[in-house]
Amino acid sequence: MMILPLTEAHWPAVRAIYEAGIATGNATFETQAPEWATWDQAHLTHSRLVAVDDGGTVCGWAALSPVSSRCVYGGVAELSVYVSADARGRGVGRQLLQALIADSESHGIWTLQAGTFPENAASIALHTQAGFRIVGYRERIGQHHGVWRNTVQLERRSARVGSGEAQ
Repeated sequence: MMILPLTEAHWPAVRAIYEAGIATGNATFETQAPEWATWDQAHLTHSRLVAVDDGGTVCGWAALSPVSSRCVYGGVAELSVYVSADARGRGVGRQLLQALIADSESHGIWTLQAGTFPENAASIALHTQAGFRIVGYRERIGQHHGVWRNTVQLERRSARVGSGEAQ
């Protein structure tokens, strides 16, 4: 397994994995994957990764989105991690998340946050094993296919970036 920077060339495979996640009903509030240009604009230009197996198949992806346009939140990002159905259980998500944490810190990100549906136990376990902690629950925060859904909010604070030391 190799972790590589996610580029536009990976988009068809990344989009297919995203669409499969959307189809589960427990991965995101989104109902369809956007076109590349829309996705590209909504995500930070750094910390975009794909996991590629020995045969060159994209098995998963991870990326960061800004949480706010306010400069004080420049070191805070929301993450997305998606793994293809046939690659689950092989450590792909763990490798992507570890690489994303390292890359984000190299770009000055001090807090990573994630929101997931409480039914997505695999996502919650992945995040907590990577040092995220549950910081809250949002009840009936949004409707998904006409049903009110709750989310679990997770966060990871960097021990390297934003610790109060001069950067």
